[in-house]
Amino acid sequence: MTLSLEGRVAIVTGAGAGLGREHALLLARRGAKVVVNDPGGSVNGVGGDESAAAAVVDEIRSAGGTAVANVDSVASEEGAGRIIDAAVQAFGGVHVLVNNAGILRDRSFAKLSLEDFRAVVDVHFWGAVHCTRAVWPILNAQKYGRVVMTTSVSGTSGNFGQSSYGAAKEGVLGLMRALALEGVRNDVLVNAISPGALTRMSGEVAPDDPFMRRLDPALVSPAVAWLASARCDVSATIITAAAGGFGRLHYFETSGVQFDPAAPVTVEMFDAAFARIADLDNAAPTRPGTDGRIMERLDTLADR
Repeated sequence: MTLSLEGRVAIVTGAGAGLGREHALLLARRGAKVVVNDPGGSVNGVGGDESAAAAVVDEIRSAGGTAVANVDSVASEEGAGRIIDAAVQAFGGVHVLVNNAGILRDRSFAKLSLEDFRAVVDVHFWGAVHCTRAVWPILNAQKYGRVVMTTSVSGTSGNFGQSSYGAAKEGVLGLMRALALEGVRNDVLVNAISPGALTRMSGEVAPDDPFMRRLDPALVSPAVAWLASARCDVSATIITAAAGGFGRLHYFETSGVQFDPAAPVTVEMFDAAFARIADLDNAAPTRPGTDGRIMERLDTLADR
């Protein structure tokens, strides 16, 4: 079955280069009308160049697609509002939001200024919040929408020198999970891509290494296009994508131990049981909501 995005309007933030550019190009090739958003700043978020977004729009139009450029910053509520407005004004609506915009200001936590920390969080986390909040009423009112967050292994597994980036990238997953519960009744699905790609943001990391050369950002975009389509029937799902390989990343919880809540529980009891608490042999995927395995563990008391 050929996946088509005909009749859909998609917004891709940070689409002037790298992953965002590839996402925008593929969505357009599949028939979507695309808002290419990018203020054209440097990797660390300084400066601006309107030609970055315009060049991608030219590529799309030259290939027979439909696109407009937008150069607002996702880091402000006002800028995000203008991005969504650009889609509505140009194409009459919006169906897909790909939160891809990002910057880097890498330093160890001891040396990183709070100003730089906030700047990274403002783009990665607050940018996703601002844009999603601006488009949320539209998607829910029309009872259809697809939102794609961009997370990172730096958030899910950690990376030295990327405390701000990792914190923001883990933060968008919490946002994703809550919004997935709120949007599902209106067929508004919210998922995340965890990409590995050789772009401006990773270009200084041994770009001549044979492994890094396999990390073509275009190899990530098919997963994004699927998550942006009506074929997508999942929500709160994290897809890993790198070098043509794809997987699903999910949190698990161990079976753990259950003490009688009617009796005192001591630190020594926890200490003695820690090996069983941490044992992954009987871990199970976490479920939506806040219950976790609480009731399951309590039920074991009835069997004693």
